[in-house]
Amino acid sequence: MRLKTTLEQWLTLYEVNRSGSIQAAATQLNKSHTTLIYAIRKLEEQLDISLVQVKGRRAVLTDDGQSLLRRATSMLEQARDLELISNQLSMGVESEITVSIDHLCCREWLYQPLSEFFVQNKNTSIQVVETSLSGTTDAVVSEKSDVAIINLPVINYPADAFGIVTMVPVAAQKHPLAQKDNLCFSDMTTETQIVIRDLGVDPEQEKQNVGWLKSQQRITVDNFDHAWRAVVNGLGFCRLPEHMVNEMNCDDIVKLSIEGAQRYQVPLHITLPKGAKTGPAARDLYDLLLAHASKRLGS
Repeated sequence: MRLKTTLEQWLTLYEVNRSGSIQAAATQLNKSHTTLIYAIRKLEEQLDISLVQVKGRRAVLTDDGQSLLRRATSMLEQARDLELISNQLSMGVESEITVSIDHLCCREWLYQPLSEFFVQNKNTSIQVVETSLSGTTDAVVSEKSDVAIINLPVINYPADAFGIVTMVPVAAQKHPLAQKDNLCFSDMTTETQIVIRDLGVDPEQEKQNVGWLKSQQRITVDNFDHAWRAVVNGLGFCRLPEHMVNEMNCDDIVKLSIEGAQRYQVPLHITLPKGAKTGPAARDLYDLLLAHASKRLGS
């Protein structure tokens, strides 16, 4: 389809409206006053409609001109974005990056820095992938992630401290375990334990298990969100990240007091799985995440 008008003409109309006069718009666009007048008259002729009228010293858009410009503005913004994206692509800036985040990590540790990242990187999309146990390691060694938030550092992959997660045992207030003040492991053996399955994708890779797993009955779920719902419904006990328990702030859930197992801590780290092949957008996000982590850790 052949178009009657050009982006340059709509940009001229936009600048006239923004500047308030043809002369000011001409200065802004580095064009002559006569050139802009001709461009506007040409656009009006092509559309067979009046777009600009002069009131005193000001050039004011007609109602029709304002209506058309509202629609043209989004077109101009898209054109600017296309040029910006093209420029970034020519510089090697990624159009999309993948961030893997271990399921233990507080999600705010990712999403708060991301909001800052998007201010300066409007054209890079983010794929967030949650991992657990061997799946966390796989996201690094397979280089599926551009940035990876992991637990223990993976062999031969440099990593930096990102945070510490405290795991606490919890159960619903109505659960039998919640009725006892001091528990031992023998009390836990006969109760249903809710555990998180290893989401590693390699069927030939040995699945990882962590912590005490001697209950006679288990409910195995994919993530802590499912585990939380199972606990809330009184199905069993589970170890959950303390930050999650605090965020939920649910009176129906209590932290259990277990002899010799009140809580344990898991250090989290951040790494760049692709190393020297990491793109500039991924490096910017990595630096931003690391800066936030340093403040959080007081280092």
